[in-house]
Amino acid sequence: MLVSLNWLKNYVDISSISPEELAEKITKTGIEVDGIEYIAGQSSDVVVGCIASSEQHPHADKLSLCQVDVGDEQLQIVCGAPNVKPGQKVAVAKPGAVLPSNFKIKKVKLRGIESNGMICSLQELGIDEKYVPKDIAEGIFVFPDEVAVGDSVEPLLNLNDAVLEFDLTPNRADALSMLGVAYETAAILNQEVKMPNEEIHTGGEEAADYISVSVENPDLNPYYGAFIAKDIDVKPAPLWIRNALIASGIRPINNVVDITNYVLLEYGQPLHAFDYDRFGSGQVVTRRAGQDEKMVTLDGEERTLSSENLVITNGKEPVALAGVMGGLNTEVTNVTTTVLLEAAYFSASAVRTTVRDTGLRSDSSTRFEKGIDPNRVEKAGFRACHLLEKYAGATILAHPVSFDTLDCSMNTVKMDTNEINARLGTSIMADDIVEILNRLQFSFEQDYDQFIVYVPTRRGDIAIFEDMLEEIARIYGYDNLPFTLPEGASQTGGLTHKQQLKREIKHYLESTGLMETITYSLTDDSMIERLISPDLESIQPSPVKLAMPMTEDHKYLRQSILPELLKSLAYNRARKQSDIHYYELGNVFITNEETVTDQPDERVRLAGALTGLWFNHPWQQENRQVDFYLVKGIVEGLFNYLNIPISFEKAKLSDMHPGRCATILINGRIVGFLGQVHPLFEKSMDLKETYVFDIDMEAVLSDYTNSPNYRPISKYPSIARDIAFIVDEEVEAGAIKETITETGAPLVKNVQVFDVFKGENLPEGKKSIAFSLHYQDPNKTLKDDEVEQSYQKIVGTVNEKFNAYIRS
Repeated sequence: MLVSLNWLKNYVDISSISPEELAEKITKTGIEVDGIEYIAGQSSDVVVGCIASSEQHPHADKLSLCQVDVGDEQLQIVCGAPNVKPGQKVAVAKPGAVLPSNFKIKKVKLRGIESNGMICSLQELGIDEKYVPKDIAEGIFVFPDEVAVGDSVEPLLNLNDAVLEFDLTPNRADALSMLGVAYETAAILNQEVKMPNEEIHTGGEEAADYISVSVENPDLNPYYGAFIAKDIDVKPAPLWIRNALIASGIRPINNVVDITNYVLLEYGQPLHAFDYDRFGSGQVVTRRAGQDEKMVTLDGEERTLSSENLVITNGKEPVALAGVMGGLNTEVTNVTTTVLLEAAYFSASAVRTTVRDTGLRSDSSTRFEKGIDPNRVEKAGFRACHLLEKYAGATILAHPVSFDTLDCSMNTVKMDTNEINARLGTSIMADDIVEILNRLQFSFEQDYDQFIVYVPTRRGDIAIFEDMLEEIARIYGYDNLPFTLPEGASQTGGLTHKQQLKREIKHYLESTGLMETITYSLTDDSMIERLISPDLESIQPSPVKLAMPMTEDHKYLRQSILPELLKSLAYNRARKQSDIHYYELGNVFITNEETVTDQPDERVRLAGALTGLWFNHPWQQENRQVDFYLVKGIVEGLFNYLNIPISFEKAKLSDMHPGRCATILINGRIVGFLGQVHPLFEKSMDLKETYVFDIDMEAVLSDYTNSPNYRPISKYPSIARDIAFIVDEEVEAGAIKETITETGAPLVKNVQVFDVFKGENLPEGKKSIAFSLHYQDPNKTLKDDEVEQSYQKIVGTVNEKFNAYIRS
């Protein structure tokens, strides 16, 4: 909403406050002012001049030599405008004048003839070309005859106006009108509101002699008022109306159309003027359109309608889309003499449906969709008739014809002073509330601290106590509300156990070299069943489909984070980024119901996807590709960091490489998986070798205990022994490692696999696995025989359990 301050002055006294100060006050009371713009840049010494004579330039076909009276002197000016004529009153920049953008006017010679000044167009005075009337877009602006020669053009053309741009929230439809803004400003500044003149003088005839009104759908159109204005002289609107429209971003057209637009902005009530002689009948019928019925709107486009669209008809054919746009066949033109003026109330749903179906959106439809004041509908019609009578010479016929089932009752809200103070933390007295209600111009009843407030229909956003509480708070001043701190046992700013754990996990992963990403929580048909962890597959989850998805690519709530992570990898690879290491900590959405009646279960999961080089040192000619053991090491490091023991089991999972995949277990329970994405799946997504992991963080949360522990560093030396076992190929190194750890306890502190060998010098079906054992006693120096005894015990146990023997 663009608010002209020169226009606003007609209703509220704002002479004592600057535009900047007013904008700040309005913003502080709840309506954000996005910015302040001035109609035109600074200019000086530009006055009204009268062209005494105009002759063709002796040396140029397209230039005119004009003698212009500017009040205190007569100037000779060379002008190139095609519409310049003797007797016109025009804007003249005298020698020494300064136009916007610091353009200075000097005495010059044009084709050998002296020119003392400049006859200006509206564009040259700083008005945006899109707001200049079409008939003078290529020429100079001509003032009405009543302006005085020598007067400054600045107030005449509203060049000194400032315009505030409001960023309105959907509930503040009242501020989509100048009167609504006037009430708001008056409440802020504690001023009175001066209402517009709606007085008319009717002729001897009745409007009912010319028109009748019939409404087939009162629920969609509870009020329709038809006013008749005869003997109209269509011409340019007066300057002040044109100036107001330009300041509001609307191009002036003619007095009839401009008056309806002016009242639209003034009252927030859309109006429409039909050429009565082209209307085609003496009756107005509003109804639903027929299926595939057609009409041509004012923009010249043929519209195909449906039975969901509300139309205004002449009893036979549509002449307007209700609340959206009029029809071309009843447009007001320069030869119009009688106008049928529509002032109606259309339901927001009906207008919204038509806007959606046709793609048309107008200032009128916007206001109907957001809600208009039912008590202003008829008043707006009378206001427009007043202006038509005064500035178009119209004769207004008595008693407009109307259909009226409109509910104009006010909402009532009960308030208690003590409750207001309890909510706001203030000590507002009942007298303060009385003052605020008076400033808002809300009527009320008071019983000591109790109030019954009758909310004006212009404020359709106020219906309950909390709405009125907000009104009290913003007029009282948000800056005046006391600062308070939470009371009780809560600690301000503290993290919960879950938040702290998530933060620690992110710190660890980023320290390893992974980068956090946030992908869509929605996915498509092709991905919704892919890469679901085994621990979730066991409950047989069902996809959760959105009722109204924005796109086909985002119609399901994800059951796994990995598909969208892989899409992100593919997107970046397509843009020449080949070494990518991502992780995401987010929610998946699980339900196992065929028909979802309750909200899905949201579960926190940690997922990662890595591809390309892990590191690359060109100078040392060293690099390393991402592989299974790298990803496994990152996951192991995470659980070591959290002090949660885990184990791995070889697995074959859908969409994963059958030989490079393992499940992750805590206390024998599967909590996720890791491994390489299946090559066929990689190829379908245009990915190279890619490794992923997916972990159920709900399980981690339940097993994680943030209890600090301390183990002193031993002051006694350690001993390292290596051992290599030859075992069957199917024997897992992890199982042997676990056996060594158990058998060698408590002296064996650490066991690492450092080599696996298959091939020559080994029997068929056998492999060699080499382990490094770290011995240490925290209380003494170990002796060789103690280590040897433990070593032999380990060898015997492994040989017996796995049918193994030591590699010589």
